[in-house]
Amino acid sequence: MFTGIIQEIGKVREVRNLGGGVRLTIEAPHSAEQLRVNDSIAINGVCQTVIERNASSFVVEAVEETLAKTTLGELAPDSSVNLELALQLSDRIGGHLVLGHVDCVGVIRQIVPRTNSWIIEIEIPQQYTKYLIPVGSIAVDGISLTVASIGGSTIGISVIPHTMQNTTLSSARAETRVNLEFDIIGKYVERLTLMSRGEASLTRDKLREWGYDE
Repeated sequence: MFTGIIQEIGKVREVRNLGGGVRLTIEAPHSAEQLRVNDSIAINGVCQTVIERNASSFVVEAVEETLAKTTLGELAPDSSVNLELALQLSDRIGGHLVLGHVDCVGVIRQIVPRTNSWIIEIEIPQQYTKYLIPVGSIAVDGISLTVASIGGSTIGISVIPHTMQNTTLSSARAETRVNLEFDIIGKYVERLTLMSRGEASLTRDKLREWGYDE
């Protein structure tokens, strides 16, 4: 589990095709120093397992399912990536709870500068808009960010200067594809309210069944 607070920007040093997957070597001295084989690390918001490491880099293998749902397959040598080590129970949760399980890929439509911040407008698949609320949380390429606005299938994300300078958002442009993970709480609430037919139905009878009195 992660929090969406990026700890280091790594650099892809090698991309090797492995059947339908890829083997990524990432240079990241700060992260590599703390990692061990079998540890989890979020790469642009995607939870991956470390299979090799040395003093300054580590290696992961992304399989077909991961490549189909994320942008990891688009990485090339010299690509920059957001990195976050797995959360420890003693850590502060500075962002929000992030699993590293990407829901879908969105596309940046425009980046609008403001006086002391930026609004990044991202188009997302329509079926995922139900998981968004104004001033709610979303992970964009592993970064915990705040939803400033929702309009149809486009959302506005508020970004402060520190985040812009210390993540890969500094190099983002219109048409950049980004990994999106929506707030886990909304997804669990939806699941709990589904009926056997797969239709959302939160009724008074269902609430009474669960022990809630009127």
